[in-house]
Amino acid sequence: MPVRNMQVAEIGGSDPGLASALAGANLPIDDLTEAGRTFYVFRDQGGDVLGYGGIESYGAVALLRSVVVAKDRRGQGIGVQLVNWLLERMSALGCQDIYMLTTTAVRLGENCGFQRIDRSDAPQAIRDSRQMAALCPASAVLMHRKGNGHG
Repeated sequence: MPVRNMQVAEIGGSDPGLASALAGANLPIDDLTEAGRTFYVFRDQGGDVLGYGGIESYGAVALLRSVVVAKDRRGQGIGVQLVNWLLERMSALGCQDIYMLTTTAVRLGENCGFQRIDRSDAPQAIRDSRQMAALCPASAVLMHRKGNGHG
C-alpha cells in the first residue's frame, strides 16, 4: 500500500537507527560518517520508520546508497517511493548522473529507471568511492540513470 505524505528528515551518518537497519540488511556501514554523504529517515504519518536512504555526492555524479525498508514494511512498494524521493533530491542538487551498486536490488533499480552498466564504465569518482573500491563485493551490479530520469 503506497504511503502518502511521508515525513522525511535528514539524519547524520552516526544515527543508531540507520546503522542498525543497514547492518540488519547486510549493507555497508563502515563509511557512514565520512564527508560527502547525506542520509534520510522516512517515516509514515504515525511516526513509524519506513526506511532509510542516502546520497553520496561527487558534484554532477552521485551514488544512491544505503536504501533499506523497515522489515515489517517490505513488499509494499515503499522502496520505490524512497528511491524516487532520493532521485528527485539528487536532481534538485544538480546530480546529472546517478549510480547505484547492489547485490539484491537490481529489480528495484530497474523499476526506478536504472540500467545495468559495466563497472568499468563508471566515472573515476564512483570507481574511487569506498563503496565501489572496497565495501561492495566485486559481484555487485553497477546501475546508472540520468538525474532527470532519462537513462
